Amino acid sequence: MLEAVLHGLILALGLILPLGAQNVFVFNQGASSTRWTEALPVVVAASLCDSLLIIMAVYGVSLLLLSMAWLKTILFTAGILFLLYMGWSIWTSAPKRAASETLKLPARKQILFAISVSLLNPHAIMDTVGVIGTSALHYEGGVKWGFTLATLAMSWIWFASLAIAGKWVGKLDRAGGILNMINKISAIVIWSVAVYMTVQLMTSSQIN
Repeated sequence: MLEAVLHGLILALGLILPLGAQNVFVFNQGASSTRWTEALPVVVAASLCDSLLIIMAVYGVSLLLLSMAWLKTILFTAGILFLLYMGWSIWTSAPKRAASETLKLPARKQILFAISVSLLNPHAIMDTVGVIGTSALHYEGGVKWGFTLATLAMSWIWFASLAIAGKWVGKLDRAGGILNMINKISAIVIWSVAVYMTVQLMTSSQIN
């Protein structure tokens, strides 16, 4: 059991650690908040979405869904549109200029964007299927649940830590210069993911 738990923790950390639209967005919202609790909507939404993807991957549901070409096309298209809009919203948002002033996305937008970068990204789903889903095949019964719960726990811990780190950076940045730079970098990363997904969609369409 201990081996399965450690395996799950390491795999989840390896998947979630690289810089991507999801991580950048969570960090950005933490940095834009005057209190850490203001970033809770994005932390909870991102964690729940990751939890859903992990459970689907462990039981093979996501692999089945991605085998449907029409569904994959819809996911790509919706994901690209959401990412373009989210990148523009972050690029044009004003940074926090004082500790008492909060210029961040409202909770509803936080949740919507967190869902879009988590569930409307077929590559994130395929990565989860390829790494966590495949690894879960080696376990059965209670050991498999131990592996799954470990990956879920790492996801929740990571996003909470990311928001706290963002809040810490935001607290140091009284003038808003660092936050403005973070906003621009966040938007560029998100737009880059959208461009990559567009190329993948066009390539996939030509092959089919």
